[in-house]
Amino acid sequence: MQVPAEFAIYPTMNAILNGASGVLLLIGRWLIAKRRIAAHRAVMIAALVSSSLFLTSYLYYHAHVGSVRFQGQGWSRPVYFTILISHTILAAVIVPLVIITLTRAFKARYPQHRAIARWTFPLWLYVSVTGVIVYFMLYHWFAV
Repeated sequence: MQVPAEFAIYPTMNAILNGASGVLLLIGRWLIAKRRIAAHRAVMIAALVSSSLFLTSYLYYHAHVGSVRFQGQGWSRPVYFTILISHTILAAVIVPLVIITLTRAFKARYPQHRAIARWTFPLWLYVSVTGVIVYFMLYHWFAV
C-alpha cells in the first residue's frame, strides 16, 4: 500500500517519538539510580509526553491511512508478527501501568511507586524499542 503524501512523515515521526521515549526511559532509570530525583522526574515526564505524542500521532495516522501490510516473506513473517503481537498486547497493558506509576510518584507514595515501576519500566522500554523495530521492518527493511 502506498501511503498518501500528506501522511508520509507520520511513520518516521512516530518511530522517532517511540525511540525518544526509550532513550528518556533509560536516562530516567540511570538518574534515579544516581539519586537525582528532580532530574529523574523531569525526564520521566518528558518520556510520558513523548509517548503521548506518539500515541496521538499513531492513532491519527491509522485513522486516516488504515493498516499497512507487511511485505516480508519467509522467516521474516513469523519474526515480524511475533514482535508485533507482543508489542501490541504490551502497548495496551502499559497505558494503565504508566498512569498508576506516575500517580503514585506525584502523590509521593514512593514505596508503592517503586514497586510498580519495577514492572512498568521494562515493559514500557520494550514497547518503545519494539515499536521502532516494527517501523523499520514495515517501512524500510522489507518495503517494496
